[in-house]
Order: sequence, then structure tokens, then C-alpha cells
Amino acid sequence: MLALLFFTFLSGIVTIFAPCIWPILPIILSSSVSGGKRKPLGLVTGLAVSFIFFTLTLATIVTFIPFDPEVLRYFAVAVIAFLGLVLAVPQFGDRLEVLVSRLGSFGGRFTSGRGDGFGGGLITGAALGLIWTPCAGPILAAVATLAATRAVSLEAFLLIVVYVAGVSIPLYILTLVGGKALAKTRGLSLYTGTIQKVFGIIMILSALMIFFGYDKKLQTSLLEQFPDYGKFLNVFESQAEKTGQLETIRTGKEVAPGERESLVLDAMLQTKLENLGVAPEITGINGWLNSDGTSLKALRGKVVLIDFWTYSCINCIRTLPYVTSWYEKYKDQGFVVIGVHTPEFAFEHKKENVAEALKKYNIQYPVAQDNDYATWQAYNNRYWPAHYLIDAEGNVRRVHFGEGEYEETEAAIVTLLKEAGKKVTIKKEYTQDETPTRSGIRTPETYLGSDRGERLVSQEKITGSRQIFTAPLNIKAHEYAFEGEWQVEDERAMALSQGKLQLRFQGEKVFLVMSPGSTGSSKVQVYLNDKMLSVDVSGKDVSGGVIEVNEDRLYEIIDFKGQSKEGLLRLEFLNETAVYAFTFA
Repeated sequence: MLALLFFTFLSGIVTIFAPCIWPILPIILSSSVSGGKRKPLGLVTGLAVSFIFFTLTLATIVTFIPFDPEVLRYFAVAVIAFLGLVLAVPQFGDRLEVLVSRLGSFGGRFTSGRGDGFGGGLITGAALGLIWTPCAGPILAAVATLAATRAVSLEAFLLIVVYVAGVSIPLYILTLVGGKALAKTRGLSLYTGTIQKVFGIIMILSALMIFFGYDKKLQTSLLEQFPDYGKFLNVFESQAEKTGQLETIRTGKEVAPGERESLVLDAMLQTKLENLGVAPEITGINGWLNSDGTSLKALRGKVVLIDFWTYSCINCIRTLPYVTSWYEKYKDQGFVVIGVHTPEFAFEHKKENVAEALKKYNIQYPVAQDNDYATWQAYNNRYWPAHYLIDAEGNVRRVHFGEGEYEETEAAIVTLLKEAGKKVTIKKEYTQDETPTRSGIRTPETYLGSDRGERLVSQEKITGSRQIFTAPLNIKAHEYAFEGEWQVEDERAMALSQGKLQLRFQGEKVFLVMSPGSTGSSKVQVYLNDKMLSVDVSGKDVSGGVIEVNEDRLYEIIDFKGQSKEGLLRLEFLNETAVYAFTFA
């Protein structure tokens, strides 16, 4: 338990760098420019106590006193706007002080900023505690789940207290430093009143932004621009030791090593439609497409297929015709598909990119954006694609990873619909199964970023900054080399001035995930065995030996039309282009 508490504390500290904290920073900094010495302490204390209290008790309160919890959010927004008005219009603050002076010194000090400022900070912080939605990794998710089911334990209480303590320390330092920096800047001392008015206006604007939901949009936008933040926090909280302890806290019983992985292990050994346990709920979703949102609880009574996918994964793309056909055939008979889009690359976090993919592959069923891997982790999933088939009672009855077994999956859908009392039959309307089945050698999936890059044979060591690479004279099977100027980052490599990429591959088809550079469009010349790629073996995204890269997606480069061959692929990038990973069929 001590190790879990330690990691929880660290998780709270690093949250200060995450986009989920940024929407409330203007309010925190605005509050720090006025009031007494203890205002920062009051602000952080109010936020901590408010957040802990309402996180742990709101579900219970709503049970006994039915009301819309959004009312509390609107109340908090009104308080923040009111406090901003006090700063922005000093005359209003003075009149208010007269009105509340009979209530005691606390009210006067809160409105005027005299005294130690602790009371004013406490009120602001309490309002922020109602508004703030932190980055919900597995630790907070465990606490939230227990709170929602009114099963909060001492361990869960300690977890949230330690987490909030971790968040509070850097926030307190930030507010303290901000206030002192302003106070010690002599050149600004003459303009203190004006500065307070400006920050008051900022507080009012921030309150309006939160009221109209723009804080969520800002947070989403920040995660799209800096997706590694969410991924870092997610990975940081997901070490095996902590995950096992969290499962013990969730279930209230000791979880043996490896027991948390039972759903995956049972699925691999599954030979019939056995009951694999209650399906985890869809959780931590960043946004929905084709739907306003749903849950497995709301879908009880229907047969549900959860499809974990990502739109640039060739294996996922090949399964989509089957998934969409199942949905169309059985949607009127009690069958639902929920696509859980869990991104592999940064550009796959963007909602507009996923929306384009839905149009391209004619996906009509609801799709949830699982940008923070919350639902992925709830299922302890490991693969793209992965299909979890859930019966009308909410139990997982079949799991399949990767491509293939389409007839078996559809048969299972029909079986579960019949169990639910539906009269259905399998409709034989299959598209051609393109799952690779040939034996022999095929180049494995090849990542080009430094995190997972293998078989790079350029002589230079990757520095992470702009650098010149050279290619060896002889490139062996499945090896690749950069040539010219590149910038190799964690998950991608950016071709810069006349960059080139060579790959010795074996396969029938060659695909490459690419995105254009800053200009929004780029061109790539394609050569096979030192000759311009001919029309007869060109993939569908190649025209005249050139690929037009104008969006972030998977591009088909080579198609040997049913034959697996070896070749030396050379790509010459005429403009700045990002490359992520090769896949092969």
C-alpha cells in the first residue's frame, strides 16, 4: 500500500504539467494577485477539500437528495464570476463590504482583500474544486468507481487525499511565487489597481468559458496538440505493481499476480461461448461520434460488440467491412456496435481525423474517442483490433484479437441474439477475407520513431534533433535506412531537406502511415529496385510513381497482386513529411 500511495502522490505532482489543469490556471493566477499573504494557502486548501468531499460523496448526496449535479457547477461558476467582479470593479467591492460588514470580519476581508486573505482564497478554491476535472488515470478511476457505487473504503480515501496533496504542492508554489513576483516588481507597484482589474476581467472571462463548456474544448485541444501528456500520465500510473493493488482496492479482496489479466487469458483459451465475466463499463471517453454518448448499462438487453480500433492500423481497416456489415444486418434485431477508437499515433487523437475515417469506411455506429486509454485499460486490452462480444445481461461471451474468424464471430452474434429472445439467422453476405494466411517470410511491422524503431542500419546515432543520415551500400532483408536530413522523434521520423528512406522488404503489399508537413501537403517519389515504381505494381495511393500526402493516414504504396516478393523500396521526399510505421500483407 505504501508503494501505491507513493506513486499516487507523484501522479498528483506531475498533473501540474497536464492539460487538464490548464483551464483553471488563469483563475488561480488571478486570485494570487490580490489579498493577503495566506490567500494562496486558502485557495489550495479550498480546492483540495472541495474536490475530495464532492468526489467521494456526490453520488451518495444525489441518491438521497435528487438534483442535477450540474447545478453545483453553475453555482461555482457564479462564485468565480462574482469574485472577478469584485476585483474588476473596486467600487462594487467597497459597497459589498459595507453590506456584509455586520456579518463579521471574514466577509469584509474576503471582499476587500484586507487581512490575511485566507477566507477569500478558501472560497475561490472551493469553487474550483467543483469545476476541476483532473486527468483520470487508473488511480482516480478506481476511486471514482468506488464513489459512484458508494463503496468508498479507507484505502480509496487515502488515495484521493494523497493524490490531491500531490496536486496542491505545485499549485501552492505557483500561486505563492506569482503573488510575490508581482509584489516585488517595483515598476508595477504604481499599477497594482489596474493589474487587479485586468485579472478580475480574466476571472470573469474564465467563468464564462467554463459556463459555456469551452474549458473542455480547450482541454481537448491541448491534448490534441500535446497528446504525449495524456499518454505519459496514463503509463505512469499503470505499472504492474500498482495495477494489482488498485484491483485489490476495487474488489475488496486480494488479487493474485496475473489474475487481473484473466479476461485476456481466458479469451485466448476460449473454445465456446463461455461467460468470461461482467463487461467493464465504457469510461474516460474524450468525445463521441455518431452519438451523444452511451453506456453498457443503458444498452442492457441488447447484444453489444466492443471494437477497439485505430484508423491508421491496416489490420483494423481490414476488419471494418465485416463489423459494419454485422451492424447493418442486425441493428434492428437488438445488436449494437460501439467502436472504441484508441489512438496509436499523435494525429489519431484529433476528432476531425477520426470523423473523416468514419466517412471513408462508412461507419454509422457510435464511436468513442478513448484518447487517454481509459476504456482500453478497463478491459486490460493489448491489441488492435480487438472484439469483445457482450450478451444481453452484460457479460463478455467472446473475445477475438486481430483479423479473421469472421464467420465464428457472426455465428456468436446470432447465438447471443437468440439467447435474448430474438429470431435471427445468419445472412451469408461476406466480403473477401483479406487476412494474410500465406506461410513463409514477411517483413514484420516496422516502426520508424526512436521509441520502437528496430533494424535501422544508418550509421549515425539518433539525436532527436535535425541531423544528416547516410545509408550503407548493402541493406539486408527487413532492414531500413535514413538518408539525407531527418529529425527522428519518439513515434515518428520527419523527412526534411530531400530526405530519403530505403527498406528491403518481403510481402505482397506495402503500406506506410504518413502525414504532411507544415504546408499541409507533400509529395513522395517511389522507386522499386532503383527504378520508378511501375503502374502494374503501384498501390492505390501512388500515381505516376508519386504519392500525394495531404492527410494523416495509412497509404498503400506497393501491390504485387497476390504474389509475395522481395524488393528494395526507396522513397524520396520532395517536401517535409512525417512517417510513422510500415505494415505489410
